[in-house]
Amino acid sequence: MHIDVKREVTGSASGRFGMAALGVIVILAVFAPFIAGYDPTAQTPFALEPPSRAHLLGTNHVGQDVWSQLVYGARVSLLVGFSVACLSTLLSALLGSSAALIGGLYDKVVMRVVDAFITVPAIFIMILVAAYLGSSLWVLVILLSLLGWQAGARIVRAQALSLKEENHVLAARCFGAGNRYLILRHILPDLGPILLVEFIFSMRRAIFMQAGLAFIGIGDPGTVSWGMMMNEAREFIFLNAWLWWLLPAGLILSLTIVAITFIGHSLEPAMDPRLGGEVVA
Repeated sequence: MHIDVKREVTGSASGRFGMAALGVIVILAVFAPFIAGYDPTAQTPFALEPPSRAHLLGTNHVGQDVWSQLVYGARVSLLVGFSVACLSTLLSALLGSSAALIGGLYDKVVMRVVDAFITVPAIFIMILVAAYLGSSLWVLVILLSLLGWQAGARIVRAQALSLKEENHVLAARCFGAGNRYLILRHILPDLGPILLVEFIFSMRRAIFMQAGLAFIGIGDPGTVSWGMMMNEAREFIFLNAWLWWLLPAGLILSLTIVAITFIGHSLEPAMDPRLGGEVVA
């Protein structure tokens, strides 16, 4: 199954809005040094200043420019989201498809691991690991990846069980193709649209989780992120500072998640003909 991603996304209003909004956020992240205007970690004596021409969104409790932190925070969110989506989707694809093709004991072990991870709340594992291994950005990326592939692997396995009975796969096996060849040349290409949607929603989940963990204090304190901004701003909610400090961080985080969600939903009709989409052969 193959779909025209560009046509599906641009063919719906929600898809176009998602692409436009995400494009703006990507531009902020890529050109952060030119857009920000200040070092987001530089402290000044001018704390809790309201928005002005010098500081578009004012300053925080240690005099750091809020606008600069907002712009650089886009880098952290997109880096975490993209990295986790790549790793978790790769794990879902390889483990799910291999479990379907190999079967037997291997399939049972993989599925029991999936069940075990799904039943354990990820937040508890995050807290425990952060307490012992620290909470650096890359530790967080690895953790989110290891805790985010299970649902995708179950979907991939279900689809691969059906695909391995297709004539072209059976013919390849008859000619001596091994499981590795079948996975790489037949199963995964046919699962491309499903893996794309899994990638998109894994990215959304990772951005939300990273911000949520930073908001409750689980994160690298030296990393500027939207969750960290909201965590610090909540202590000054009784001041008007929350208007230019907490609110913008919450809004841009929400916009990012909504944009990615809209892009993912714009692809769903092509995945399921019952929703009115058209599959491109």
